[in-house]
Amino acid sequence: MPRVFVARLRPRIGRGTSVTWSWLTGPAFVVNWCRYMNFSAECATESLALVHELSVTYLPDSDQPVHALDHASLEIRPGELVGILGESGSGKSTLAAALLKLLPTDARYDSGTIHFRGRDLLALPETALRRIRGAEIALIPQEPALALNPAIRVGDQIAEVLRAHVRMTRRDRTTRVEELLIEVGFDRPRPIYHAYPHQLSGGQRQRVVIAQAVACRPKLVIADEATSKLDASLQAEIIALMREISQRHRMAFVVISHDPTVLAGFVDRIAVMYAGRMVEEGCIEDIFRRPLHPYTQALVRLSARYLPSARTRVRFPAIDGEPPNLTGRIVGCPFAPRCPERMQVCTERDLRETTPRLSQRVSCFKYGN
Repeated sequence: MPRVFVARLRPRIGRGTSVTWSWLTGPAFVVNWCRYMNFSAECATESLALVHELSVTYLPDSDQPVHALDHASLEIRPGELVGILGESGSGKSTLAAALLKLLPTDARYDSGTIHFRGRDLLALPETALRRIRGAEIALIPQEPALALNPAIRVGDQIAEVLRAHVRMTRRDRTTRVEELLIEVGFDRPRPIYHAYPHQLSGGQRQRVVIAQAVACRPKLVIADEATSKLDASLQAEIIALMREISQRHRMAFVVISHDPTVLAGFVDRIAVMYAGRMVEEGCIEDIFRRPLHPYTQALVRLSARYLPSARTRVRFPAIDGEPPNLTGRIVGCPFAPRCPERMQVCTERDLRETTPRLSQRVSCFKYGN
């Protein structure tokens, strides 16, 4: 956990609570903080979105096919905060684009389904999908500077989302945009409304695209590495803002990140991806305190690099090896070449998902495959 982030959280703890700095920076910090914030791992029965056995292949003209998703499954419930964790190239952004059905033209849906509020998104025509995007499912992009049009004032870009989905007068739209800008943290919304993207800082642009995403009060918001370009203090502010919006409007969030510490203070449940597959899923306490898959265990260990000791010089932890080549079919566990606990069976037959604990599922031969 970045020290700046921890420092921002520290004042939240009351005088009557016995807390030491070692408690805040120790291994149990994530779990204790979740308990303090009353994060709940209890699950509702209904599904807002359900991805089932989804496989996606990219078919570039001059290269071999790339199997970006391999029978990936994920359930999202109303108002839930779900994190997707994994290295670059694990399929996180492909899954996000698939949820919006915004994959590039060289992508092919090989198998599986995506249901949102009872509708199969893969079977809907483009006209129906346009009514869903922005209104019911929204995206917070990784690069606000690229997502915003440099030639249009940011207020007009937020108003365009409302104009596409909500019937209201121009004056009402302007008022609504100013209300949204206040909601995302701008004390003086009018100057921001009339500013161009290049006139804003990185943190301000990030707040603008959040306002754009939540303008129509969607049921599901996908945040694709939304804090990766920000420093630690701004990360904490944006994370707190998204959680506040989620709680206020009961919006479900899917938060994509390669950084376990970003998800630690935000989501209720984490799905870990590797080589296009879901290798483990569980509530935040299980993932950080009792990870099952060797890849998840390695990612959790990597979070220690944010807590360097001033007294000792320790080499930063790393995962040995490289991610697999996804141009061919992988037999067995894709993490096997990098796994310190690999067995002979890991490369001989395909994996099946198991549920060693009620709140945790994993794809690993160590647990009965």
